[in-house]
Amino acid sequence: MDSLTQIVLGAACGEAILGKKIGNKALLFGAIGGTIPDLDVFIGRFLYNNEIQAMAFHRGFMHSILFALIGCFFFGWITYKLYNTGNRKDSTTLRNWILLFFWAIFTHPILDCFTPYGTQLFTPFSDYRVAFNNISVVDPFYTLPFLICMLILMFFRRNNPKRQIWLKAGIYISSAYMVLTIFNKFYMDAVFKKSFEKAGISYTRFTAQPTILNNILWYAVAETENDYHYAFYSLFDKSSISEKIIKIEKKHNLIDMNDANLQILAWFSNGYFKINKKEKIGTYKYIDLRYPPLNPDDANTSVFNFTLFNESDEWDILPFNGNPPNGEDFSKFIERLKGI
Repeated sequence: MDSLTQIVLGAACGEAILGKKIGNKALLFGAIGGTIPDLDVFIGRFLYNNEIQAMAFHRGFMHSILFALIGCFFFGWITYKLYNTGNRKDSTTLRNWILLFFWAIFTHPILDCFTPYGTQLFTPFSDYRVAFNNISVVDPFYTLPFLICMLILMFFRRNNPKRQIWLKAGIYISSAYMVLTIFNKFYMDAVFKKSFEKAGISYTRFTAQPTILNNILWYAVAETENDYHYAFYSLFDKSSISEKIIKIEKKHNLIDMNDANLQILAWFSNGYFKINKKEKIGTYKYIDLRYPPLNPDDANTSVFNFTLFNESDEWDILPFNGNPPNGEDFSKFIERLKGI
């Protein structure tokens, strides 16, 4: 999920492990631990000159279970040596720090697994991307109550039992909301399955996920041999199915998708993508259809799109190079959210 959410979750892990010993500093170190896996965004760009390969590196090894097991000892040992000096000597143990970094790092990719982006949890043994698709990458209803609880507990002394009360409140509230999104996921899958079947669409597969910033308006895309069919459904809709389904052509034959980098890009999108020619000769618009368009009536308003180009016989991308959604697109999104 977004960086703020991972910082809050990491801080909660730090409080749970070391809050009684070092107070608010445990929140800080937990937040740092919760941020470590996302440093692969910068490391990927350092390791790879190609944007496609760098993007595939994100949520790879540094988001794996193996990295959490290795990283907790590495970061735990370094922090233990640096922290236990001077008047803080023997105030904490090596075990404390290993546990703090394990839970801060480990919970990061686990939380990411619930989003549509997907997480290579089993790297390097498998490149399978775990994605449960039940919560948006950014969802304030999960993050804000959790954040508020963490901020409140900071005002109590480290031995005050109220810190534990607010810690548990943040964890319980956010976890309860996560469980609710899972139930929503099962319900929405059933709605979209019924919608596609009633529309007579013989799909080979489909995927459904919530739209950005909420768990009320959901989006699904179904795949047939030559096309995709996408639809929206809001919890505020009066109908039991999504009545408007839009068909779009795949146009995968515009490019030879057997190229190694394009295969990586297709894998990244889990095979849900559309290609359009752009005005500049030799460039193409690549739309990742796992993520919905902001304007429900226009597939080209997807924020998650790239410009494809070939340079020195190598395909690469300019990430997020499209036009930003305008006010009309956003208004259409809000209207659909309300079930209008």
